[in-house]
Amino acid sequence: MNADQLCGLLAEPSRLRVYSAVVLGAGSPEQVAERTGLGPGVVAKALQRLGKSALVVAEGNGLRADEGAFKDAVRTSRPEREPLSDDPERDNVLRSFIRDGRLTHFPTVPAKFKVVLEYLAGSFEPGRQYAEREVNKILERWHADYATLRRQLVDYGHLDRADGIYTRAA
Repeated sequence: MNADQLCGLLAEPSRLRVYSAVVLGAGSPEQVAERTGLGPGVVAKALQRLGKSALVVAEGNGLRADEGAFKDAVRTSRPEREPLSDDPERDNVLRSFIRDGRLTHFPTVPAKFKVVLEYLAGSFEPGRQYAEREVNKILERWHADYATLRRQLVDYGHLDRADGIYTRAA
């Protein structure tokens, strides 16, 4: 079952309440009705629908909810992620700090910060000169604290600065 199907199945309030009751330990239709305040007919219909999708399973000792369905749905619906680096170790570091084209937070470990800065330096063309305003605009796409990123790119040697003009280091 994919995420859309799962959400559609639980979008009906009565099915969501029935599923929740089973997750919280209701082991029979009677217990589900008691805990949800729903009538027996509504509970039976919801359990039937939830059972067809195997989200709730009737076992010998009662009802059981498949809580793993959510993880499975996310895994099957998740698009393939393109690696940020060909090097698996670097990619792992970058993946920890970059989401949807944005730097989520600054690494505290200097070696990891260096990897992130090397990656961000790729936003600048080698040999091209950039005014500080341009550098800020490019870095602001990555993170709101573009001033810190700019300083760190210079400090780590990824950008050279002279008279307010920045150039990507060779």
